[in-house]
Amino acid sequence: MPENQGFEPLGKQGKCCGNKIVKMSIDEYETIRLIDWEKLTQVQCAEQMGIARTTVTGIYDSARTKLADALIHGKMLMIQGGDYTLCSGDKENCSRRCCKKEKEKER
Repeated sequence: MPENQGFEPLGKQGKCCGNKIVKMSIDEYETIRLIDWEKLTQVQCAEQMGIARTTVTGIYDSARTKLADALIHGKMLMIQGGDYTLCSGDKENCSRRCCKKEKEKER
């Protein structure tokens, strides 16, 4: 889960409400993190998330639109939604190559 679950424009703390809140899903946040921060391609992002590349494209487009709306219009951004199980990295046979345990096995 993201360490920060939302952001507010400077000078508007506590004054944002109603349609002034942009809600971003965890999946949208994750595509932004993987593509823009980790510099993965959409194909690599799809593999990491276990979804189709075309699905990543749609999620990424939605996330960027929401970021732009929050930044340009001075709206609060909230990151929320969904039920997720996070890998602790201690699974013996994790199916994802992203886990800490799997990366250690490769060394």
